Order: sequence, then C-alpha cells, then structure tokens
Amino acid sequence: MESTLPTRKLLLTKVVSLKKIYDREQTRYKATGLHFRHTDNVIQWLNAMDEIGLPKIFYPETTDIYDRKNMPRCIYCIHALSLYLFKLGLAPQIQDLYGKVDFTEEEINNMKTELEKYGIQMPAFSKIGGILANELSVDEAALHAAVIAINEAIDRRIPADTFAALKNPNAMLVNLEESLASTYQDVLYQAKQDKMTNAKNRTENSDRERDVYEELLTQAEIQGNINKVNTFSALASIDLALEQGTAPALFKALQSPALGLRGLQQQNSDWYLKQLLSDRQQKRERGQADPLQKEEVQSSVDAANSAAQQYQRRLAAVAAINAAIQKGVAEKTVLELMNPEAQLPQVYPFAADLYQKELATLQQQSPEHSLTHPELSVAVEMLSSVALINRALESGDMSTVWKQLSSSVTGLTNVEEENCQRYLDELMKLKAQAHAENNEFITWNDIQACVDHVNLVVQEEHERILAIGLINEALDEGDAQKTLRALQIPAAKLEGVLAQVAQHYQDTLIRAKREKAQETQDESAVLWLDEIQGGIWQSNKDTQEAEKFALGIFAINEAVESGDVGRTLSALRSPDVGLYGVIPECGETYQSDLAEAKKKKLAAGDNNSKWVKHWVKGGYYYYHNLETQEGGWDEPPDFVQNSQELSREEIQSSISGVTAAYNREQLWLANEGLITKLQACCRGYLVRQEFRSRMNFLKKQVPAITCIQSQWRGYKQKKAYQDRLAYLRSHKDEVVKIQSLARMHQARKRYRDRLQYFRDHINDIIKIQAFIRANKARDDYKTLISADDPPMIVVRKFVHLLDQSDQDFQEELDLMKMREEVITLIRSNQQLENDLNLMDIKIGLLVKNKITLQDVVSHSKKLTKKNKEQLSDMMMINKQKGGLKALSKEKREKLEAYQHLFYLLQTNPTYLAKLIFQMPQNKSTKFMDSVIFTLYNYASNQREEYLLLRLFKTALQEEIKSKVDQIQEIVTGNPTVIKMVVSFNRGARGQNALRQMLAPVVKEIMDDKSLNIKTDPVDIYKSWVNQMESQTGEASKLPYDVTPEQALAHEEVKTRLDNSIRNMRTVTDKFLSAIVSSVDKIPYGMRFIAKVLKDSLHEKFPDAGEDELLKFCAFLQ
Repeated sequence: MESTLPTRKLLLTKVVSLKKIYDREQTRYKATGLHFRHTDNVIQWLNAMDEIGLPKIFYPETTDIYDRKNMPRCIYCIHALSLYLFKLGLAPQIQDLYGKVDFTEEEINNMKTELEKYGIQMPAFSKIGGILANELSVDEAALHAAVIAINEAIDRRIPADTFAALKNPNAMLVNLEESLASTYQDVLYQAKQDKMTNAKNRTENSDRERDVYEELLTQAEIQGNINKVNTFSALASIDLALEQGTAPALFKALQSPALGLRGLQQQNSDWYLKQLLSDRQQKRERGQADPLQKEEVQSSVDAANSAAQQYQRRLAAVAAINAAIQKGVAEKTVLELMNPEAQLPQVYPFAADLYQKELATLQQQSPEHSLTHPELSVAVEMLSSVALINRALESGDMSTVWKQLSSSVTGLTNVEEENCQRYLDELMKLKAQAHAENNEFITWNDIQACVDHVNLVVQEEHERILAIGLINEALDEGDAQKTLRALQIPAAKLEGVLAQVAQHYQDTLIRAKREKAQETQDESAVLWLDEIQGGIWQSNKDTQEAEKFALGIFAINEAVESGDVGRTLSALRSPDVGLYGVIPECGETYQSDLAEAKKKKLAAGDNNSKWVKHWVKGGYYYYHNLETQEGGWDEPPDFVQNSQELSREEIQSSISGVTAAYNREQLWLANEGLITKLQACCRGYLVRQEFRSRMNFLKKQVPAITCIQSQWRGYKQKKAYQDRLAYLRSHKDEVVKIQSLARMHQARKRYRDRLQYFRDHINDIIKIQAFIRANKARDDYKTLISADDPPMIVVRKFVHLLDQSDQDFQEELDLMKMREEVITLIRSNQQLENDLNLMDIKIGLLVKNKITLQDVVSHSKKLTKKNKEQLSDMMMINKQKGGLKALSKEKREKLEAYQHLFYLLQTNPTYLAKLIFQMPQNKSTKFMDSVIFTLYNYASNQREEYLLLRLFKTALQEEIKSKVDQIQEIVTGNPTVIKMVVSFNRGARGQNALRQMLAPVVKEIMDDKSLNIKTDPVDIYKSWVNQMESQTGEASKLPYDVTPEQALAHEEVKTRLDNSIRNMRTVTDKFLSAIVSSVDKIPYGMRFIAKVLKDSLHEKFPDAGEDELLKFCAFLQ
C-alpha cells in the first residue's frame, strides 16, 4: 500500500480537496477502528478514478473495502490504476514482487481460508495490460507487432533504431523527442532487463498459460518510461533555467508537454522564477540536493499565480485607498483600509478621523501625492497603535498604554522603561487638553513630542541631581569659592546666587546640613534642591539685614558725636538696629550717657581703623567699612576693630541702664498703695508662720493625742453597752414575745408569697406536670417493650391494653383486606411487566424482520446465488451478535440472572467486603471507582446510601480486625476501606456540608484585609523594614537579610509576632466554634462511619485512650 501513496496524492490534489478526507491522520482509526464515515473516503477514491478515466470494470464495491469482503479485487484495482497512470505518465508503476517476497505456509493457508470463505478467486494480474488494451479499442495485431519491434530494437542497443521503432504510428506512442533518443534507449533497456529478471524468478509451471509480455515491455510500460524520461529532461531544463536566473527560459521549460503543468501565465514569469528559487533553496536547506519534482513545480506555479493575483488585487486596493484619502471621507477611508485584499494591519473604525487626518498629511508630503503599500502598512500599523493608546487613555487602562508605547509597532523613539509612569501622567494631561480643545485624538507626533519632553525633563532632573551632589561635596570641603562655583552650575537652576555672599552661603548651608544630619540621625544626609535654594535666599536676606544693621549703628555713632538729641533718639528707634527698651522721655539721658561712653573710648586712644565687626543674628560676623559704607562676610586682610565706634552691645547696655533707672523711679511713684499692702502681707506672713509652728507641734504629738482620745471613747462605749445589757435582762419576757411575733410574721409572709406565686403560674404548672407525666409514661412504655423483665408497677399500668375491643377486630379485618389488595396488585404488576417485556421483544423482532424483508424485496433482482449465501451468512453472524438486551430467550435469562446477582451483592455486603481485600493494592482505587460506587449508584437515594454504609461498616470492621496490627496503621498503612470512605466523603455532598459550616467564617476572614497571621519572624521583620522605608522615603539602615534569632532581637518584631499569634488563635477559635456548633450539618454517613471506626478500634485496642481514638477518627474527614 505504501507504493500507492504518490498516486493517491495525485488523484486527491486534482479532484478531491484534502479537507474532504475523513480521518486523514488515521487517529480515529487507530483509536476505535473503522467508522461509517470512512466510507466517504472510498466514495472520493471512486470519484477520482472516474475523473481520471479508469475503466469501471476494475472498480470494487464499497462493501468490498469497508467490510473487507473482497480485498483481492481492491488490490487488483490498485494495480490496474497504477498501470493506467503509468501509461499516462502521471505516476510510477507498482513493481512486480514475484520472487521477492516469501510467505510462510501458515500465512498462505490463512489467506486461502479467507478466500474460500467468501468464494473469491484471485484475479490474473498479468492480464491487466490486455484488459486495458481492449478497453482502449486499439488494433491488437498492429499494436503487438509494433511493440515487439520496439523490444527487438531495444535489445540491439542502437538509439537511432530504437527511436525509429518508437516513432511507428501503430505503437501509439506520444511525446517523443529525438534529442532524448539515447536516454530512451538506456532507460528502456534497463526496464526490460528488470522485467526479464523477474520473469526468470517465477516458478515454472507447464500448465500455466504463458504471456508474451512476461519478458517484453508492454506498450503502456514503454509509454510510461518515455514519459518518465521526458519528465526528467523537463525538470533538468527547469533547474538549468533557475541556475541561469532568466525568467523567459524558465517559462519555456515550464511549458514542456511532458510536465503538463496547469495554470501557466506568461505575465507571471518573474513570479515563477522567484517562487521556484525560494522552494529549491528551502529544499536544499532540508538536505535534499536533487532537483524539484513535478508535483513540487506544480505547487510552486500555483503559489506564484496566487501571489501574483494577490499582488494585483493589493495594487487595486491601494489605489482605492489613495482615492478615498483624497476625497476626505473618514468612513470611506477606513472601509477601504479594512479591505482584506489590501493586506494591511488591523484597522479600528472608531479612529476613522485619526486615520483620515494623518494619512492625508502623509499623502500631501509624498512627492507623487500617493502612498505605496509599504508606506500604508507602516502608517496604518503605527496609527492603529496610536488609536489603541487613545482608547486606553480614555478608559484608564495604563497597562495597555504602556504596552503600546513600548511596542516597536508604534515606532516611537527614545522610550525608556524607567520613565513609564511619567509618560503615562503626561499623556493623560495631553489627552485632557485635547478634549478641552475639542480634539478627539492625540496624534503620533503629539505622543512622540510628549515622550521627548518627558525625557528632557528627566535628563534635566538627572543633571540637577548631579549638581546637587557637587554642591554637597563642595560644602563638605569647606571652600566657599568652590561652593559658589557649584551653586552657579546652570543645571542646578538656583536663583539669587551672589558672589559677594559666597562665605555666608558656605556657613548657612553647612549649618543646615548639620542640622538635617542631627534631625535624621544620619551623618551622610545631604541637602536637596529646595533646601539649598532656601539657604541661598536666607543668606541674601541675612546680608541685606546685616548691611542695614551696620548702617544703623554707624548712624547712632554719628548722631551721638553731633550732640543732637532728636537725631540720636531717631537713630536709636530705627528697626534696622533692633534695640529694645528705648523710651522717648529718656532721650537726653541716652545722649549724655552715650556721649560719656564715647569720651571714654576717645580717652583710651584711637587706632584709626576703618573696619568694624558686628555680631549679627545667627551667630555670624559682618564686617563694615566706615569710609565706603560697604561691608561683607569675609574678614578683611589685617583686620583691626575700630576703637572709637560704639558697638550694639555697648549701646544696648547704656539704653537698658537708663531705661531701668527711669522705670524704677516711675514704679515707686505709681505703686505707693501697693507697697502698703506688701507690708501688711509681710506681717500676716509672720503670724501665719507662728501658727504653723504650733500646728507642727501638735502634729508631732498625734500618737499620744490619739491614744488619749481612744481610751476615753472606749470607756464611754463600754458604759453604754453595760447599761443596755442590764436593761434587756430586766425585760427578758417582753423581748422573747416580741421576737416570736416577728418570726411568725416573717414565716406567714413567705408562705403567702409562695402560694400567690403558684396561683399566678397555675397554667405553667399544669403544663410542667403534664410533661413530666408524659415522660414518665413514655419511659415506662419503653421499659415495657425493651426490657426482658419489666417491673410489676410498669406492667400494671399497661395491663388494660391487653383487652380486645370492637375497634381492634375492625382494624384487623381492614388490615387483612388491604393485604389481599396489595398481593393482588403485586401479581397484576408482575403480569403487566412480563407482558410489557414480551411486547418489547415482539416489537423488536417485528422491526428487525420488517427491515430484513424490505432489504430482500429491494435487492431481490440484484442478488446472485453467491450473494444470497453471503447474505444468509451475514444474518447468521448478526444473530450471534448482541448484548444482554438482545432479542433472544438466552440473553433475557442471562439479564435476569445478572439482576439477581447485583441485588444479592447490594443487600449482602459480605461478598464485596471480602472481595476488596483480594484486589491488588495498586488496583483497589480503580476497582472502587468503576464497580463499588457504580453498583450503589453513588448513594443517590436513601436506600442505596444505607446499603453502601452497610458495606463500609462490614469492610471497615473486617479490615481493622484482620489487617491493622497497630493503631498507627490507620494513618501510615494506607488502608483500602479508609481510602474508599475518604473518597466518598470528599464528594459533592461532603463539600456542600463543609461549605455550609465554614463559608461564613472563611468569607469573614477573607474580607478582613487588616488581618495579619504571619508567624515567621523573618517575614515580619522584612514587612516592618519595608513599612518604615515607605513612610520615611529613605532606605533603612537595618540589614534586609537576617536570621530568625536576629529578627526576634527587635521589640517591634516581637510585638507584631505576638499580635499575629493572638490573631491566629482568634481565627482558630472561630473555625472550632463553627465546626462544634454545626455538628448536625455533618452528613449522617460520615458520622456513622466515624462511630464504626471508633468502636472497632476500641474493640481491637481496648488500652487506647479516648483522645487517641478520636484523633484517628478525624482522619476520615
């Protein structure tokens, strides 16, 4: 059969589509055997042979192949088809295997038996040529003479003579080419030698009719070899044309009649060349160096035609797209873009305006005002990505936006992954701005500009960070000029940097850096941009204030020297100097005092220095030049403090002294009355001091005083008690009478209250009494019916029930009547069931016989004697087939026997319980699933659940009794019955019960997002470190990878671990409470098996404790 594969492929590709072949990979056939749909393939094969022109005398019937009733005829047809196709030059001929294959005696006998069974005779394969010749209506004498002449010329091995013989018209040979005469000679000679060798290998049989063509080539074989040589020659010409790379030469080679290629079009020559070169290259890459075969060339031609056709359609579609773009109708443009013939990427109709706008711009920019297909492909692909970005921005799908931004399809440049969030935020702002401007979409240029802008901003920030690093390094070095140069770096973008304030910048910023290090407790802390800018502004402000301060001090000195009181007072009250306590009333005093201080300085001597050093706010020194009225923070060279100028401290000291003296004088005058009161308070203080002295003495004597007071009070109480006791003794009879009356009153009151309580609850008391009496009667009745020797008092209560009444007799009669009716109905139902079964059998037989009769009537004219015998044999086989529901008495009796067997297995669990232990351990689970649960219908109703539980009980008791030697083997020994029970309990019924019990608790825990039950110290430690870093925004100094002991060294970790343990206990208590409170919801079968397991274990291991037994019972869940 393998040799027919090329022929089969040829037929199918011409007539039958590969998609119409059922089970082409034979997966269905290998899995389940033949299916009726396989006959579709037989029909397709017959249609293909009819299309190719094979005479119908060779055709097999469908049943010959599907039912394998006449396989020799099928093989005969295949050989005939091979020879016919070989003659037409469409396929190689099946070689004669005579003498090349040896069959054993057993194989020959088996085949003989099969052929005799169907009465089939093997056809004469050697006569196929003659049959084909007859069908083709050729003059046999002339044909055979010409063929014999050709064979003789082949033997002479002269190519010219052979070619002359081949050209004989009587030989009916076609497609002869004189240039291939020598090749014809070689191929035909070799074919004849092979045929003669095969003929000599045959066993000689004198009785067999010899055929002259057993050693001579037939006309079909000669034509087939000629066609083969022509095909090889044409393929070689094609290969030569491919090597030369010329399309006209290739097209001429493709037109060779020997190839018979379909669909050749001269305008597609270049496409043929390109496709064939590609296919040949692929074949060589697969390690196949031989030229392309005929089928491969035909496939390449078809592919090239299809590609050329698609190209033409694509050109038309591109022209339509350009025309639609020029018209400016967005919907029409999108419709043309979505045309499948345009072969463009996916287009989204919702972005029609975007496509129209952008493509129109590109079209105008094109020199020819027309877009080519590659340009359209790139543009549409990018615009589709832009459309998806717009839609994702509108819906807020940031993941899709980033996916499209980073995709190479979008064509964006300089997209950095670390700037992802910045891109998204900027695009969202850009989208909002576009909506505000009534623009529905942002364009590709907008997106690229946004990306470039974000990259520029990020680059500036990066350069700014580097500049900040340089500034901090300069501050650490302490060089003011280097700090100034760092501050003036353009990337830092700092404002207000002045060269003359460089030293103060250094001092201010280094102080700010130290303060930040102290606050954060991080010696490596650095100043950021806003802190540096704030320091610069603060330094500039300090410079301005210091300059005003120096000028103010200079003005005060000038005013003091001039002797003008008003000028001096005005200079002192200047806010730039910041003097406090200046009072206008003391102006003259200030003038005189300051002038006196200045005289003292003049008396000490003048150093003629022009520089003055001022201590200003913040602890800095400001140097002021008295001549130029300018100053700075840098100490001048050879600096000497001027000895004549009054400093702020000296001026403030003078002002404070004068103001204090003036205030003191005014205070005494204004508070004379208060002084009097102060004296009175002083005298009162002296009196109170004397009183407190007396009180202190008394407090020291408190123990003695307390003792005296207690003695006196005790004496008084004892005297009063003795007097009262004497009084009672003198009136003893009256006291006893009063006590008895009081006790009688109390007892009477309690009795009346109790009696009134019973009267108020008389209905409740009656119910309680009735309940108690009913329980008593019920217990007595249970004792009567269950106890072997009930007490006499119980029997006496129910003796009256033994008396028979008329009602008892009537009930007995009714019971007998109902029993008779039930028996009658049961017999009637059984009879109806038997009748129904009988009717089913008759209906089945009737239908079957009817179909058989119809078949006989419809085919009676076509049946021969042999076919009738085959039909009777087939009907006999069908009678022998059938399952338990077959229409025969034996099958029905067997079905009833199986029903009785399964009923016995269900109701008596002993058999299955023992059978379970006889199964191999590795097959018990499969046995359980396929037999046990199916037999009991998976306990779908109460009866079957009861019977299944009885089986589990019996099997479990048997297994524990015979196989469990130690109680731990319930868990470690993997017992078979326990596995069955666990599998049964874990079904839908057990899952529903578990869901009802635990679903609320599980949902509550899942909804509690704040619940933390981590118990790993390392995880808790890492979570704590991450939380601190997210809160502070800085990397933690603590190590990230630690051991559990190191993690527990931190108090925070211990605290969180304790909280997690408490949360775990709380959650565990909730689950335990839910399970304990829902015991009634646990399926009865589960509890029953647990009870059986506990009782069996207790019986087998009486020394085991209650807790241990319950622990192993829990293994069932």
